[in-house]
Amino acid sequence: MAACARNTKARGLNDIKSVPSPCISVCRVDADSGWCDGCLRTLDEIAAWGGLDNAARLDVWRTLNQRAVRRVRALTTPSDEKP
Repeated sequence: MAACARNTKARGLNDIKSVPSPCISVCRVDADSGWCDGCLRTLDEIAAWGGLDNAARLDVWRTLNQRAVRRVRALTTPSDEKP
């Protein structure tokens, strides 16, 4: 996900016809976070995707990148170091 968002920004694809969906067909929502285990979107973000313009879709990708970083940090930080 993060790589796609970076590539989109790096290549200046704000003007492409359609920003690709982050869906990877692993559709399970984590009860604690409210995020899909596959794409990290919320149910509201998933439902809204079809009606979003490219700018809003890129904003979702940026949000997903931030969530991915938070998830990795949570998974790699020993439990005794977590706040």
